[in-house]
Amino acid sequence: MHWGDYGWGMGFGWIFMIIFWGLVILGIVYLIQVVSKGTKKEDTETPLDILKKRYAKGEITKEEYERMKDDLTRD
Repeated sequence: MHWGDYGWGMGFGWIFMIIFWGLVILGIVYLIQVVSKGTKKEDTETPLDILKKRYAKGEITKEEYERMKDDLTRD
C-alpha cells in the first residue's frame, strides 16, 4: 500500500468539511437575521406614519387628518 498516493486531500479533508458546515450555519443565521429585520420594520411604524398612510389612501379627509395629527403631536 502506498499511502502517499492520496496527496493532501486525505489529510486535510476534515478541515474542508468544517469550513463547509461553518458556511452553511453562517448562511442560515444570516437568513434568519434578514427575515427578522423585515418583520421588525412594520413594528416600528409610528402612529403618525399610519395616519399619513390613511390620508394618502383617501380613508380620511384633510380635516380629519389635521385634527388627528394635532392630537398626536400635542405635548
